[in-house]
Amino acid sequence: MEVALLSFTPEPELIVAAAARLSTSSISAGELRQNLSAEQVNSLLERLLSSGHLSPFEHASFTFALDGISRVTSHQLVRHRLASYTQQSQRFVSFNELNFVTPATIVAKENLKAKYGELIRASHELYRQMLDEGIPAEDARYVLPSAVETKLVMTMNARELMHACSLRLCQKAQWEIVELFERIKAEVTKVAPRIGAELKPKCYQLGYCDERESCGLLPTRKER
Repeated sequence: MEVALLSFTPEPELIVAAAARLSTSSISAGELRQNLSAEQVNSLLERLLSSGHLSPFEHASFTFALDGISRVTSHQLVRHRLASYTQQSQRFVSFNELNFVTPATIVAKENLKAKYGELIRASHELYRQMLDEGIPAEDARYVLPSAVETKLVMTMNARELMHACSLRLCQKAQWEIVELFERIKAEVTKVAPRIGAELKPKCYQLGYCDERESCGLLPTRKER
């Protein structure tokens, strides 16, 4: 799995602060952007976060290249609707080689790992045979498993990233999407450390775990 930050709103935290200050200011956002100090930006962000006034964070967006995740994880990812996605098409891309993701639980069982690999290689062999015999890639792809790697470009604003991370960094989420959002968080933190610090499981905000059973980080609401 590889995650790369392709582009982002320049000075994202300053833009968020300028947008927030505009609502109570008589001067333009452009002037505010020039006049806000680093301390004022940080203070404004803290105030927004503590009050739950998160709409200004929608003005900062981040675009990522996501390579080598499974179709299992991409299906989970695109359920976050307030984002834009462009995914490698199995209709128009023919796979001469097939890379796939193997969960650690399967790797740990040598006999199952071997059978898992054999099944995927057999499906790829049938896929290639279908292409050779003139079956369109859009039809041959029906035999490809969900373990097959895919590539996406994803754009999310900072507010939606906070929401997505609140769910996907929870240790109750599936391991692959947790790893994906850990890498997304690391990329955001490089360019917007205060926003990056806010990309965390929802239990930190709630003060308790709202799942049926806790992972152990915080007690459930009933256990408090």
